[in-house]
Amino acid sequence: MTLSTSDRAGGDAYTAAQTAQDARAKHDKIVFKVWRGADGAGQLEDYTTDTVEGMVVLDAIHQIQAEQANDLAVRWNCKAGKCGSCSAEINGKPKLMCMTRLDELPAGEPVTVEPMRAFPHVRDLVTDVSWNFRAKMKIAPFKPRSPDAPDGTWRMDQADVDRVQEFRKCIECFLCQDVCHVLRDHEKHEEFIGPRHLVYVAALEMHPLDTADRVPALRKEHGIGYCNITKCCTAVCPEHITITDNAIIPLKERVVDEFFDPLGKLVRIFSRRSKD
Repeated sequence: MTLSTSDRAGGDAYTAAQTAQDARAKHDKIVFKVWRGADGAGQLEDYTTDTVEGMVVLDAIHQIQAEQANDLAVRWNCKAGKCGSCSAEINGKPKLMCMTRLDELPAGEPVTVEPMRAFPHVRDLVTDVSWNFRAKMKIAPFKPRSPDAPDGTWRMDQADVDRVQEFRKCIECFLCQDVCHVLRDHEKHEEFIGPRHLVYVAALEMHPLDTADRVPALRKEHGIGYCNITKCCTAVCPEHITITDNAIIPLKERVVDEFFDPLGKLVRIFSRRSKD
């Protein structure tokens, strides 16, 4: 493709304007301590790079990759906080690198960037998060009830529809999984599906059309009892989903009602007898 004279002039003007803006912006030299290594082994290495006002951590990592460490492995995609790919631990806290502004971090102090700790380490800042997708496949899929109307449509209250919309905001960054002590510290991956997947179960269980019963699986296979509602998952969610209060606690209540409520047990016993 050949650019016209006007296109080239416009591009040159944009470049000049950007250069002038960068010159006026505040510049700082910041030390980044970046984890380097593979398969769980490695160490933090120091990189000093020039930063410009408005940069996020991912910008700095890309700059280090371009200028000082061409082989630095980092996963990213959209750089807009919607793909969930650039999850890492910044100064020890699970965050999205693309959404963490440098001016939000302590001024004059080194910035530590490490891979997520709840999943197998691959290389540098990259971890293997494939377990999450295998765990998700164990959850019973959406099973809608029969249509309510002859035309094949359903009727439902708007409040019931609104209730599950929050859970659909999840971008599967797995920061909530990373911060969860059951997975991070105790490595109960085979016994506990974690907060991200409990949100997914809640989206299905609370859907006004769904008929599948996932409560027995929540108690046993999905290990909801391991969660002690510290709300650390809610604190790190970049989409501000109220994971603990709106998803996990209501699911816990369903398990309690089904298996541990003595009055409920009596009701179910007599209901079965009346049917017999």
